[in-house]
Amino acid sequence: MIYFDNSATTKPYKEAIQSFVKVSEDYYGNPSSLHSYGAKSEKLLAQAREQMANLLKVDAQEIIFTSGGTEGNNLAIKGGALAKRGKHLITTEIEHPSVKEAMKQLQKLGYQITFIPVDADGIVDIEDIRAAITNDTVLVSVMHVNNEVGSIQPIHEIGQMLKNYPDILFHVDHVQGIGKVPLNIKHCHIDLCTISAHKFHGLKGTGALYIRKGVKISPLFSGGSQEQQLRSGTENLPGSVAMAKALRMELTKQETESSTLSEIKRYIIEELGVMEGITIHTPANQAAPHIINFSISGMKAEVFVHALAEHDIYVSTTSACSSKSKAVSQTLLAMGVHEELAKRALRVSLSYDNTLEEAHLFINAVKKTITSLRKVMK
Repeated sequence: MIYFDNSATTKPYKEAIQSFVKVSEDYYGNPSSLHSYGAKSEKLLAQAREQMANLLKVDAQEIIFTSGGTEGNNLAIKGGALAKRGKHLITTEIEHPSVKEAMKQLQKLGYQITFIPVDADGIVDIEDIRAAITNDTVLVSVMHVNNEVGSIQPIHEIGQMLKNYPDILFHVDHVQGIGKVPLNIKHCHIDLCTISAHKFHGLKGTGALYIRKGVKISPLFSGGSQEQQLRSGTENLPGSVAMAKALRMELTKQETESSTLSEIKRYIIEELGVMEGITIHTPANQAAPHIINFSISGMKAEVFVHALAEHDIYVSTTSACSSKSKAVSQTLLAMGVHEELAKRALRVSLSYDNTLEEAHLFINAVKKTITSLRKVMK
């Protein structure tokens, strides 16, 4: 099997699974319990938090464990907005649905949302963000790496600009960037930052939200006092320990295997680029090393996905959160891609487990599939 759908989810590291199983068996006490067995779980949870913080180069008290990217984004955006007096938020036209829909929900509650456009490479202009700021602005949310085309936003520059507006919170969806594109949270002056474990070979249902020390947000869940009273509910201790393990392994691979990942991406783009009827949407510059988005003229995206699956090769169309709805990619439309071409978009997303040999097999399968489908279509 060739698995090229890692932006949807990754195969968990064996070591992460082993950590999850061991903690589930040996530390099943509730970390909030007063007895010594619960205290052991609480200590292990604190260690996992400290490990996550060290890997992200932040303080342990700035890490809140969540169930993943969607919860983290909702907690940051809604929690940040509800804790402020203003009613204006800024984001971009190419955010993940968990950001866009959170914004639209706030819109129904009376908030004003400004959606900033992007250029043909899917990159936002900092001056457009600056121009959109009003006295009522309370939060700016910009994703680090786009989940569909891989464009990298100028997060550091946006953070530097927002330093001049200390009352505005800066949220970054780092879900697709973590482990692939370095991001110094502190240097970028980020207030809120979301990550999700299953994007870097951790387990589904686990994630973290960085909340800068001193930033106040409102909780979305009512209940206990877990996670500094910001995220009520019994903590997922095994998942958090497994996430810390997976993140450590992923960041180690980022240091040692990034060049190989870039080489695989470069090969695939070069090969696709010389094929008749293929348009590459991923920008040539300022793009992540693991995402390739392209369209094949005259080919339905879902038909091509299923045809490749017959070769035991797995890719996707748009974001996994939207693919089954068959909706046209709003990201590609925002980039100025014609709707007919956007409907035919496919996404290849790599991990450090993928190889150049797999890329060769993929390209050969694409060529054969295009040839066979075009014969049927005549």
